[in-house]
Amino acid sequence: MGSGSVWMFDFFGSVMPVFFIVVIGIILLSAGKGILQWSQNNRQPLLSVDSKIVSKRTEVKHTQQTDDTMSSRTRTTYYLTFEVESGDRMEFVVNGEEFGMCAEGDEGLLRFQGTRYYGFVRHPRAHLS
Repeated sequence: MGSGSVWMFDFFGSVMPVFFIVVIGIILLSAGKGILQWSQNNRQPLLSVDSKIVSKRTEVKHTQQTDDTMSSRTRTTYYLTFEVESGDRMEFVVNGEEFGMCAEGDEGLLRFQGTRYYGFVRHPRAHLS
């Protein structure tokens, strides 16, 4: 083994620990952020307020595997935006079934706690005959 390969071991010996610490730091930061949000939601009161659905949107993420299997995965996240009587707007992640049952303009009772969505019950509409 020549002296030319020594630099490679020195490089990996100093760079790999730094890389490892950065990756662990990112993981701990993400976990801490999630725990902080969970704690803040738990301190908020559970509210039920009259609201109106003003917007619906979806976010589609598509990932393709780089191996020989040629498999792919698609994930859809559904969002509803509500406007309360004060004019404030809040966006929540909902499941696909609930997303499909709601329409823009629906009015009803929104239940939430901080950023945590608990449900929306539509007020029945009066039909004009």
